[in-house]
Amino acid sequence: MRKSLFVLPLLLTAAPAAAQPARLQVPPELTDPETIIQMSIAAQQLSDAVFDIHVGGVKAAVEGHDPSPAERRMTVRDLARKQDPNFDRDVHDGIASVGPTLLRTLAAVNRALPAVKQAVDEAQASIDRISANIPDPNYPRR
Repeated sequence: MRKSLFVLPLLLTAAPAAAQPARLQVPPELTDPETIIQMSIAAQQLSDAVFDIHVGGVKAAVEGHDPSPAERRMTVRDLARKQDPNFDRDVHDGIASVGPTLLRTLAAVNRALPAVKQAVDEAQASIDRISANIPDPNYPRR
């Protein structure tokens, strides 16, 4: 029964797809430096949009009073700058440093994938050997 759960999906796949060796790799779109740069730019734009959200009214409501005109204009960025005057620069520098780190990480994943696939295949073979020796509980005893 257990083996049929593993074998059934394999039988349902197309024969030409099963005949081709699996190409195990991170999609090239994710390892393209241009894509990483575009993602970094989008992350910076998204962070700017979040930092420009007006939160002074919520702050005043939590404090239990009506917001003043200055509080109505208060943004997330304004609140963050009170604690860290370099807030904008620190956030943008952090986002900019993610791109190169991500490229190095994806390259390492690409190098490791064949070894990971081999380890998974070996584990599957071990599971198959072990499950072949499990006695069937429905088999009549002598």
